Amino acid sequence: MEFGLVANGVAIGMAVAAPIGPVNLIVIRRSLRLGGIFGFLSGLGAACGDGVFAAIAGFGLTAAMDFVLRFQLPLQIVGSLFLIGLGLTTFRAHPHLREDENETVSKTALLRIFATTFMLTITNPATMFGFVAIFGGVAGLATGGEDYGHAATIVLSVFCGSLLWWASVSGFVSLFRHRMNDRLLELVNQVSGGLIITFGLIILGRVIWNLI
Repeated sequence: MEFGLVANGVAIGMAVAAPIGPVNLIVIRRSLRLGGIFGFLSGLGAACGDGVFAAIAGFGLTAAMDFVLRFQLPLQIVGSLFLIGLGLTTFRAHPHLREDENETVSKTALLRIFATTFMLTITNPATMFGFVAIFGGVAGLATGGEDYGHAATIVLSVFCGSLLWWASVSGFVSLFRHRMNDRLLELVNQVSGGLIITFGLIILGRVIWNLI
């Protein structure tokens, strides 16, 4: 296994995950509200979405690329509406830390925590095109499906890089959880909810602009 290839993949995974956006806000909020493990689980959903796009770019899956390209507008509409709905729910929520600490999280709730960020990632065609551009622009990453071992290595490295970012964010943010109170947590919800709604409106606005 080539160390340089793995290092490039990890760096790409972290670079794609790092920009502050809806997923980062969700991971931060859940880490503050429920604890680092739940923030990490949210990040895991995003990392799996990144892994899917990395696989499409790394293995040169033309059919999947064509599908995303053909349905990018519907995907963006679904993603933007999902963001707006999630933002409104977050903004209007009135969480209580003591109740959250004693809350028994069901398997369904855990799946929902994972699925939320996975859906946000997978409905963003820009992420896939970003991977395609990065893989094509960095020497040795574009395989076109000719070397499956090479592609599998880079895809796994990207996934690990993304996962490393989310583990770092959720772990760091959870250190400040004991300083939170209900009022501060509600303020975090309102700020993050407002920003998530803004992201959704921006995406929806771009879609409408392209349709005009």
